[in-house]
Amino acid sequence: MAEEIINQEGANQPQRKEVSPEKLKALQVAMDKIDKTFGSGSIMKLGDDHIEDIDVIPTGSIGLDNALGVGGYPRGRIIEIYGPEASGKTTLAIHAIAEAQKMGGIAAIIDAEHAFDRFYAESLGVDVNNLWISQPDNGEQALEIADQLIRSSAIDIIVIDSVAALTPKAEIEGEMGESKMGLQARLMSQALRKLTATI
Repeated sequence: MAEEIINQEGANQPQRKEVSPEKLKALQVAMDKIDKTFGSGSIMKLGDDHIEDIDVIPTGSIGLDNALGVGGYPRGRIIEIYGPEASGKTTLAIHAIAEAQKMGGIAAIIDAEHAFDRFYAESLGVDVNNLWISQPDNGEQALEIADQLIRSSAIDIIVIDSVAALTPKAEIEGEMGESKMGLQARLMSQALRKLTATI
């Protein structure tokens, strides 16, 4: 508390020193080299660029849109909705699909659980006749389908329901009780690296 009072009064504040011209010159040489190697805009100072509005898909909940700070789910990102069983994760995802469709977007769901309820989705505002759905046989197939959809650049939102149901092929084909340690973790780690690069 004492530190907070001192800071509010302005005492003991470190003075910002000027950056030496030698450092600025060395930095500019490095910046030029980076731009030449990786392309213009690969590194920049935040203060030089204006803040761009983030394109979002609303969540379907004004309160959640406000809580997220940008008005919904940012486009071009991987968003994970996490929570205990029956806490509304699928409902949130279905609302996002409905909102994307309302904006004229194309939506897809990869139903790894094989539990998609078209009537429930329709009651939440999803145009089920124009919803693309895949019910894959295993985790690898699900994630390859997601990758191909992302690469098409034609889909506005892809929902994978759920991560827990993305069972690796080796686990499905293995014997009951056979130890397959870390297969799903390895699958998800590899897939997220690949999908993030694609997005």
